[in-house]
Amino acid sequence: MMMILGLYNYWIVVGLMMIGLYIVIAQGNLVKKIVGLNIFQTSVFIFYISLSKVDGGTAPILVDGISLYSNPLPHVLILTAIVVSLATTALGLALVVRIKEAYGSIEEEEIQIKDNQEC
Repeated sequence: MMMILGLYNYWIVVGLMMIGLYIVIAQGNLVKKIVGLNIFQTSVFIFYISLSKVDGGTAPILVDGISLYSNPLPHVLILTAIVVSLATTALGLALVVRIKEAYGSIEEEEIQIKDNQEC
């Protein structure tokens, strides 16, 4: 039981991942889908950082008496992923604005109905 409680960060990751996936699948509003994708991305960030944590590891600065270091590369990669996530969110919101201008709605079903009527 203590083993399960000690891994609470992984439970948070699974919870956030399922919440984000549910929002993307269940919601018809395009902005809500983008929010769901952001929640899902955040869970992946937390998961990756949790995996890279070294118990007892220190910053990779050479000091006498320290032999266990943490690798800074995963954290740098997550910073890059956050920037990409921000750019993806901005692009998605810009597309939602253009879709709103073209179709007059951001609800997926209404857009599909209007698109099928034009054909």
